[in-house]
Amino acid sequence: MAAESVNNSVGAETKTAPPILTVSVSPHIHSGKTTAGIMWTVILSLAPALAANIYFFGSHAAAVLLTSVLSCVMIEAACQKLLKRPVRVSDGSAVVTGILLAMVVPPGVPLYIMPLAAVMSIFVVKELVGGLGFNVFNPALVGRAFLVACFPVAMTTAYIDPMSWLEAGAGAADALSAATPLTLLKHGGMEAVFQHYPSGAQFYFDLVLGLRPGSLGETPALLLALGGIFLLLRGIITWHIPVAMMATVALFTWMFGGDTGLFSGNPLFHLLNGGIMLGAFYMATDYVTSPTTGKGKLAFGIGVGLLTTIIRLKGGYPEGVAYAILLMNPLTPCFERWFAPKRFAGPPKAKA
Repeated sequence: MAAESVNNSVGAETKTAPPILTVSVSPHIHSGKTTAGIMWTVILSLAPALAANIYFFGSHAAAVLLTSVLSCVMIEAACQKLLKRPVRVSDGSAVVTGILLAMVVPPGVPLYIMPLAAVMSIFVVKELVGGLGFNVFNPALVGRAFLVACFPVAMTTAYIDPMSWLEAGAGAADALSAATPLTLLKHGGMEAVFQHYPSGAQFYFDLVLGLRPGSLGETPALLLALGGIFLLLRGIITWHIPVAMMATVALFTWMFGGDTGLFSGNPLFHLLNGGIMLGAFYMATDYVTSPTTGKGKLAFGIGVGLLTTIIRLKGGYPEGVAYAILLMNPLTPCFERWFAPKRFAGPPKAKA
């Protein structure tokens, strides 16, 4: 009787014991971060730069931002309903895309082009291929490339001089348009830049603060850099891509960016102008379209920086960050394969 009781108890323990091995798909290590948490942290980090841009460029810039965000959110919700997927606009990914899309266009563009760009970014680039996590290219940058191809005049002439808004309190219709420093550099060198802007320390002080024409994501270099550092401290991004990209741009613009021979360029000018800060901290570090390993991220950042420099110095466009990132996005699977970590155990090497 006693033996029977022991056997019954052993059998009961065996039935309720957890399995030794659990087979499941990756990821097997969880950080505790959620998609919504990451996206809203990114939005928080961009808030100071967005507020500065609205102050510098006026109410039309705010309207461009609002139109872009609302268009992306509504198009994503409609697509997910149409494709019979759960509606996930509350995770903030569409809001981030809308903000970044607004930040890569001039502040004076007509509002009607933003919904068209949102269709390209959300519907074509993201939802048609499976939704968040399946896109090959950065959605906001594809939206920008689409606008450059379809509305080249608006995308190259709608840059507003912030001083015309700050000094006169003008609306977008009355604000003065002006060439960006990179455009002046492309067509006339540093002499043309300093003919339009005060030379010396004041010029670089204005560059840091954002007091010059440019896209919404080009002007407030200091605030974008601080936002990027905030993301680094929160563990949302790592240092590899931003450091590799900016170091590459600085090195090669210093080497080949001058008019008087090697090592006569101005790397500080290139780092503070254009989309370097936005691209390095927010665009190139996109989880879906960039590598996951440290070495892969370094190679990706170097490639983006090198292509940006080539387009700026030798290409037809004064700025190259957007196209550099888009050209590197399809190489992400290659970097994942080339720089994959070594397995702890594997087949023995054949002896020679």
